[in-house]
Amino acid sequence: MTSNTPRPTRSQQREAARAKAKSLREKQTRGDKRKRMFIQLGIAASVIVAVGAVAVTILSASTQSTAVPTNATYNDGVKVGTELKVFTPTFTPAPAPGEAPIELIIYVDYQCPICAIFEIPNAEQIKNWVSTGAATVEMHTLSFLDGRGSPNTFSSRAANASLCVAEHSPDNFFVYSTRVFKSQPTEGAPGPENAELISFAEEVGATNLDQVSRCINNKDFGNWIKDSTQRALTEPIPGTDIQVSGTPTILVNGQQYTWNTGEELASAARFAQFIQFVTSGGTN
Repeated sequence: MTSNTPRPTRSQQREAARAKAKSLREKQTRGDKRKRMFIQLGIAASVIVAVGAVAVTILSASTQSTAVPTNATYNDGVKVGTELKVFTPTFTPAPAPGEAPIELIIYVDYQCPICAIFEIPNAEQIKNWVSTGAATVEMHTLSFLDGRGSPNTFSSRAANASLCVAEHSPDNFFVYSTRVFKSQPTEGAPGPENAELISFAEEVGATNLDQVSRCINNKDFGNWIKDSTQRALTEPIPGTDIQVSGTPTILVNGQQYTWNTGEELASAARFAQFIQFVTSGGTN
């Protein structure tokens, strides 16, 4: 059956093709505009997210950089006195009646094996002297072994953990410090992780354990430790002309304790003799 509809002329076919092409171009243009809009919105959103991330990073760094242990001394130590109580801005432990207490100042790195050689055998007698008020001990916890002997940054994490205890459970600082030294890893091996450092605090009876735990996990005093370590290694010990060239650095009433062998360093009797020598008026 034939159609009665007349066949379009070639001119009409060309006009129809032009109209269809124009419609397609307009549709494509509208699509391109939408795509550009979405791309621009996406870029704007990315910029907002990036700016927000940078702001959070800056805020986090700023917060950490201002985290200063309030119980640290003016020269970056933690000072312990009678009954193993820490000197704080609002509390000064009373010394034993009679002569002024012996002043011990010790610079340590918890990753330092030589420090442990001194600390572990001497901890008990130092504890006795300090707890009775016969002496005070000012501990300076440095961190310079993260890159050399501490594959899991135990050096700085342990220093931070000790300051967390000094901050939130000060009466336990001395025994906590000793406990950390007893768990020092062998040279080059990873040290206790944060969970273990927290368990040590619980083991020694630390109070405010939630605050101590958060402080350890967040490494609250990380930046302060970097700064105080830098000061200790580049400036003389306040009140002396002695420079910390390594750890342990030990002072008794301002005089530096020295040794020639590991056996001498580990000898509690030899250190006690040096205390007696200094307190009787002897000088190096």
